Amino acid sequence: MSTLKLKRIYEDAASSDGFRVLVDRLWPRGLKKENAHVDLWVKNIAPSNELRKWFHHEDEKWGEFEQRYQKELTANKEELEEVLHQLQKHPVVTLLYGAHNKEHNNAVVLRAFLGKSLDQA
Repeated sequence: MSTLKLKRIYEDAASSDGFRVLVDRLWPRGLKKENAHVDLWVKNIAPSNELRKWFHHEDEKWGEFEQRYQKELTANKEELEEVLHQLQKHPVVTLLYGAHNKEHNNAVVLRAFLGKSLDQA
């Protein structure tokens, strides 16, 4: 099973990050791809544009966002299985996100969701 870590993509890359996976639908502003040290970009399992715009990182919407995003992930089984297959190849995986809020962002929800899926694999 992979160890899943979270990190804001604007923080410096480290060897302890292991396999680095960007989990946002949009590329982070102001960051050049060659400086991001991203091994995989999985925008297809990021929250839909509609959900992302609705949430807009408003803390009071967090609980509803978690539920809606988990529902999207469950419905996106094929893409999710491909990501799980990739993650199982690496002992350490860092999910990268662009949001300022470290507690309320899609990577937090995705890590919990993937963790459960990896445990069942």
